Amino acid sequence: MKKLAFTLAFGLATTGMVFAQSMTELDADGSGALSLEELQVIYPSATEDTFVTIDANADGAVDEAELTAAVEAGTLTTDS
Repeated sequence: MKKLAFTLAFGLATTGMVFAQSMTELDADGSGALSLEELQVIYPSATEDTFVTIDANADGAVDEAELTAAVEAGTLTTDS
């Protein structure tokens, strides 16, 4: 049981680090949100349809809240 708890905690911590890097390091143009091309650096399987789906306010960019919601819903994964 302790091993499972450690594995889950480590996985969550690692996911958080990747997510933290995604908004600060992947925002190449410094806009505060991600374009499809910026998003595909860490989520290479993201398509234009996926992007439109997660862009909840339809402003043509994915902000931190939209990215968080998509990751938590499993819409975005780092698997290719």
